[in-house]
Amino acid sequence: MSLLVVGLSHRSAPVSVLERASLSAEAQGKLLQDALAVEPTAEAAVLATCNRIELYADVDKFHAGVAELSTLLSQHSGVGLEELTPYLYVHYEDRAVHHLFSVACGLDSMVVGEGQILGQIKDSLALGQELHSAGRLLNDLFQQSLRVGKRAHSETGIDRAGQSLVTFGLEQLAEGTPTGEWAEGRSALVIGAGSMSSLAAATLARAGVAEVVVANRTRERAERLVRILTEPGGTGVRARVVDMAAVAGELTRTDVVVSCTGATGLVLGAEAVETALAAREEPLALLDLAMPRDIDAAVHRLAGVRLVDIESLAGASADVPMAADVDRVRAIVAAEVAAFGAAQRAAHITPTVVALRAMAADVVAGEIARLEGRLPGLDERQRAEVAQTVRRVVDKLLHAPTVRIKQLAAEPGGAGYADALRTLFDLDPETVASVSRADVTDADIKNRGRV
Repeated sequence: MSLLVVGLSHRSAPVSVLERASLSAEAQGKLLQDALAVEPTAEAAVLATCNRIELYADVDKFHAGVAELSTLLSQHSGVGLEELTPYLYVHYEDRAVHHLFSVACGLDSMVVGEGQILGQIKDSLALGQELHSAGRLLNDLFQQSLRVGKRAHSETGIDRAGQSLVTFGLEQLAEGTPTGEWAEGRSALVIGAGSMSSLAAATLARAGVAEVVVANRTRERAERLVRILTEPGGTGVRARVVDMAAVAGELTRTDVVVSCTGATGLVLGAEAVETALAAREEPLALLDLAMPRDIDAAVHRLAGVRLVDIESLAGASADVPMAADVDRVRAIVAAEVAAFGAAQRAAHITPTVVALRAMAADVVAGEIARLEGRLPGLDERQRAEVAQTVRRVVDKLLHAPTVRIKQLAAEPGGAGYADALRTLFDLDPETVASVSRADVTDADIKNRGRV
């Protein structure tokens, strides 16, 4: 395993840099294709959220891998390499596994313990499988990270320490007032109809707002979200759809605005908000969860409006105390990293063991054929008994060494045992490689559709 991750997040970079480095869905696909085209990379996956951009790869050279992945992140994000480099972090092998498992558990989130990251990791894996950029290593890694994240949430109280960014953002808008009390009876405008916007709409509905208005560039998606909100057994909130062109007019009537679109430019400028404020008496609450931002930061300076965005959430989250359960989650992560490393090291030697047993089977077959030529008078029962005896002898001779070498290979520093086995038994490298290729194909088939 030569796993490498190069990335930046809210912990390493200011929001202004994250905002400029954000990747659209199309850019993520192109990044993966270009990553596979460079020499050190055998597999690649990208994890891009509102507060992190990370490129994972299986590489055969560490320094060349770091240089290539850093350059690719710069090229596809549009942030110059010299400017981007000081904010990049690099994790390799077990440290890279530890990092992703921690991310999956919400330990590295802006709001510690939030569970939305699991859906984003799932989407990242799905994209890697769709583009065939994720092979056996990254399939195993991302699948296991999802299981580790779910385990952390089911076995500990990490959920008490964390919330979604939506919930945390609404709490910041409420400024100490219970969210349900603050939201009750208000009207809300949700701009966007993706996963974050849908979560915002549902959260607002559960908090007690009287109406949710949804605006989205694709009206069909907005209508689907409204149907979900208003269907029997749903939230029971009153909801309707408006065109994006009607957003300015809605600003004069609504109480709360949550915006999270994939737009590359501003959705709400300071001038539009200022115009709306002049036509209303009540203050306006704005929550911007987009990266890059949807709402002009200059809105902060306007009287009669409160804007909470990713940058202000990052500052506020630093003051949130972590629950005692975080220590339990860290212990889970440490144990899972050790188990994953052992499994990968053991899997690394399996093709060599399979090739050894195949060679032994060929030797047995050859010797039995030679014996039949020298002793043609043996009947069918005698030949079968001789063949079975020879196979049992070979199996017994190979059993203990192959079991032990798998155990040794699973330990730290055990990677050299596969090379030793190939050298001692003069195994054909192409035979070992063909077993490995078959394993990769089987893994791809097994994992496809499991996200």
